[in-house]
Amino acid sequence: MLDLQGYEASILKGAVLTIEVAILSLILAMVLGMLGALAKLAPYKWARAIATLYTTIIRGIPDLVLMMLIFFGGQILLNNSLYAVNEWLNNWFASSDPNHEWTSYLPDYIDVSPFIAGILTIGFIFGAYMAETFRGAIMAVDKGEMEAAKAYGMSSALAFRRILLPQMIRHALPGFGNNWLVLLKTTALVSIIGLEDMVRVSSLAAGSTKMPFTFYMAVSIIFLLFTSVSTGFLKLVERKFSIHVR
Repeated sequence: MLDLQGYEASILKGAVLTIEVAILSLILAMVLGMLGALAKLAPYKWARAIATLYTTIIRGIPDLVLMMLIFFGGQILLNNSLYAVNEWLNNWFASSDPNHEWTSYLPDYIDVSPFIAGILTIGFIFGAYMAETFRGAIMAVDKGEMEAAKAYGMSSALAFRRILLPQMIRHALPGFGNNWLVLLKTTALVSIIGLEDMVRVSSLAAGSTKMPFTFYMAVSIIFLLFTSVSTGFLKLVERKFSIHVR
């Protein structure tokens, strides 16, 4: 039995925050992944080029470096853009009506929340991996089935929902499950940008109590529990979508 020196509630609260970041990041990654997959399969060169550039950059840069770039670089870019907009509005109003004193309703500075930054960063990163997973799943579906659906008079949306999507899900599930498990573990990186997840809470507790092994072991057990539950759930889903195949 691990003695957590009274930090149990803080670590559990951090664990809940970890799950929240993981689920919201997954939703964003799925949206970006589907858009990226469709763009890669689109007949337009510009769409394929953008999607290829996106997946190439994301897969070529370490996740930790991307986390730092997006959090700090994105914050600088946002506030510089905000400053430029304020300056432009101020000059525009001053030139149009010199006697009128204009007051900006835009903030001078925006401090990006580590929670939002973590979700956006992880979702953006894994959107690239989901794009490749979904693209492969779409390509695995027999094109003749979609052609037959159109011959029966189905609209593109109906054919996608009834023919392509169920089969695409079955083909995508193994890769999707692997991406989810890696994403779940990648949430540990948000502690670097100051989010009070269970990794950061455990790190602070380890420094305070001089018991690093105890607290990092607790975090390892919680992550193992999360991944084990996820693996069991994914197996049930795979079994459901593979019934007609067997």
